[in-house]
Amino acid sequence: MPKKGNRKRLKFRAGDVCSESVSVADFANADPAVVKSGRVKKAVANAIEKQVKLLCGLEASQSQLQEVLSSVANATDDNLESSDDLDPEEEEGNNQTKEALKKKNKRRKASSESSSGLEYPVDIWLVLSSYIRPEDVCRFALICRNAWTVTCTAAFWFRLYKRHYRRDADLPFRLQPDCMSWTRCLRARVIRSLFHLYEPYSSRVSLSPALPESTPTSLLNSKCLLFCFHKVAGTRPEPMWEFNFKFLKQQVHCKNGSGPALRTPRQYEDVHANPDSDCYMLQVTTLNFIFTAQEVMGMTLTQFTINVSTDMRHHRVRLLFQDSPQQRGRRRGGEQGATQVVLDPVHSVKLLDWWHPQYPSSPYT
Repeated sequence: MPKKGNRKRLKFRAGDVCSESVSVADFANADPAVVKSGRVKKAVANAIEKQVKLLCGLEASQSQLQEVLSSVANATDDNLESSDDLDPEEEEGNNQTKEALKKKNKRRKASSESSSGLEYPVDIWLVLSSYIRPEDVCRFALICRNAWTVTCTAAFWFRLYKRHYRRDADLPFRLQPDCMSWTRCLRARVIRSLFHLYEPYSSRVSLSPALPESTPTSLLNSKCLLFCFHKVAGTRPEPMWEFNFKFLKQQVHCKNGSGPALRTPRQYEDVHANPDSDCYMLQVTTLNFIFTAQEVMGMTLTQFTINVSTDMRHHRVRLLFQDSPQQRGRRRGGEQGATQVVLDPVHSVKLLDWWHPQYPSSPYT
């Protein structure tokens, strides 16, 4: 059934009107909008009057002309009476259509009012960015496109670093002011330095517990890129061992219908470059050395559990690796062909993001 908005209007031609076909041409085949309203357009009435004068001649009596026009008026009144006798359901449908049109017009008016405003240049947003806190960078970038463009520039990140830098701070060499002249990975280096310099960020890291309250699920279906272990000194006289697993987080696909993401301007791609942006480091410290095969590199983590050890005094970590990632919504038949890593007894478990001070740095970050 075609929509109402797609109905074509019938064009009226003055040559199609004559004294014998006024009611048929003007009402039966007329525009549905005209018929529903019961009104004759002024152009139609003028054309009818002109045709009557041509048919009757210039000396046509005034009575004949009034008779034709009165017939048109009577037909109009009949149409109005018929339109008043509409069904209640049809009237209700018409009311709903009118309400929908009113709401649509209101939305258009609101959008036009919201779109109206002043667009400030990038230089003004760059000046304002010198007064925002590090935790408000995301909110500032969401104001408008020019504000987001400012957060992509090297000048923004260098000013943010310079504003919080302290000479007495213990910073690694790659986070010193001399290294900030490199534009590549500048954003990543500034963010990592803020976890040494900015007190709200540094306190967040220092207050992290030795063992997480619940097993992290963000590592599932992540690919193991690196595995290594080494001795660490602790409070115990015997040395402890630290096992490090570097994982690459799986890519999350956008849902259908979501808008395209903003892409960093080409001239600022080096500033936003970060080879460890989607990486995690799982750090497990054990009381004893545990032999673990290094064949897990390149495999996918499908299970990760932290539970109480058999002696009920420590914790136990179990990692299960598969050759391929596990599909969402499907369960594997078993652990056949999987590689299992069990670390017991465990002293601490830490999941480090790329910006964490204890995360091993790359040559540029």
